[in-house]
Amino acid sequence: MENCGISRWDDPKEINERLKKLTSQPIWEVDDDYYQNTVLKYYDDKCKESYAVFQESQKYIPGGVQHNLAFNKPFPMCMAKANGAYLYDKDGNQYIDFLQAGGPTILGSNYDVIRQKVIELLNDCGPVTGLLHESEMLIAREINKHMPNVEMFRMLGSGTESVMASLRIARIATGKKHIIKVGGAYHGWSDQMVYGLKIPGSRNLLESHGIPGSSFGKTDEVRPNDLEMLEKMLKRNRLSGGTAAVLLEPVGPESGTRPVSKDYNKGVRELCDRYGALLIFDEVVTGFRVALSGAQGYFDVVPDLTIFGKIVAGGYPAAGGVGGKKEYAGLMAAGLATGKHRAYVGGTLSANPLSCVAGYTAIQEIARTNACEVAGRMGDRLCDGLKELIDRYGLPFVAYNQGSIVHLECTGAMSFDFSSMSFAKSAIGLLKHKDMMYVRKDSMERMGAAYMANGIVTLAGSRLYTSLADTPEIIDEALNRFEEVFKHVKKTDKGLV
Repeated sequence: MENCGISRWDDPKEINERLKKLTSQPIWEVDDDYYQNTVLKYYDDKCKESYAVFQESQKYIPGGVQHNLAFNKPFPMCMAKANGAYLYDKDGNQYIDFLQAGGPTILGSNYDVIRQKVIELLNDCGPVTGLLHESEMLIAREINKHMPNVEMFRMLGSGTESVMASLRIARIATGKKHIIKVGGAYHGWSDQMVYGLKIPGSRNLLESHGIPGSSFGKTDEVRPNDLEMLEKMLKRNRLSGGTAAVLLEPVGPESGTRPVSKDYNKGVRELCDRYGALLIFDEVVTGFRVALSGAQGYFDVVPDLTIFGKIVAGGYPAAGGVGGKKEYAGLMAAGLATGKHRAYVGGTLSANPLSCVAGYTAIQEIARTNACEVAGRMGDRLCDGLKELIDRYGLPFVAYNQGSIVHLECTGAMSFDFSSMSFAKSAIGLLKHKDMMYVRKDSMERMGAAYMANGIVTLAGSRLYTSLADTPEIIDEALNRFEEVFKHVKKTDKGLV
């Protein structure tokens, strides 16, 4: 397969058994002495400028940061420089960057070739014209080159917007109403999608504050990796408007945090065909990361629509889009209303020249450098090294990866599942475990703080993205730093119901 970053696919049953074992025992975390006298001391002594910026930010920004990824214990780090595999904070401290802006910069941060193309564009044209620019065509054509299933592509401002557009398309194309998502997945923050986030079976019980309950009237969720439950939901929906689309992350919810079997997506494709629903792949993270042809290429499954984000703008803003078969993507045709049914989408700065040039250049560079495969090998090396450390220190932690997406579960804070066809059963299970889940989440963030104090940036202490900029030497140095943290991990009496 062209430029594929996944060399192996672990059995999700084995992973889930290990995660269940992790959450069935008390929490293991860095001990209080190390946390107080080493981790917090680092922040107090070495991160004074970051703390000052955060203190001032709280006066003007709700919560003190503009993006959820920036929330970290004990306070957010203020970054001043990004280069390749490293980040540098305002105090001048260097970090190995396994956040990579949440996944989009598979080439590494501030990649020189993209930066030069953007500077050239800014000198000649500026970031936006409000009219057609050649780069809009170039990026759509380049995506189609590597993902032939994406016959047409419309660039939008974010993954959230792109999901919204795809659901409108699905309802127009099928004449049906319901949308089924896989529990635990994140598909943006539009009203109808803030449902079943993080924890399967949580429905609208965790994050849906400020959203009218009626917004979820046609949104359903099913258990990850459960084709039987999906078919039951498809059958049930026949009685109330039918299912317009099944929306999923092909490697599993939350970028594979809940892994699925390798044949799961083919099973979903068959069920969608049987019940007349569109299959929508959310490739916001996986597109041009797990393979140049995306997860759809790796799994050899043709979705009807594909959601893009992050990498599609090469790490620059306005990263989003939706594409697919002409008969569906064409329902977003631009222009004044023609009397025909079409999905109304917009965004003045969508597909601006800056984002299109950055994304077009990024995809070309991913192809030229074989970035998916290189980053995937480094993901394997990092994951294998973490597994060896976990075994060496006798820890119950769970490490696994899908190429350059590496998971390190130390507390299992998000490893619960309350999926049920019954709302009452789901709610009872969630309420019973809710307090314990938050205790585990706090511990996960504590581990993230320890990694940061040792010069490693992660996503919430539990997910790591490798990039083309990573080398075996960088990975080995990161493992040395992880070992320094693992040396101080102890079993506690926290985290059980």
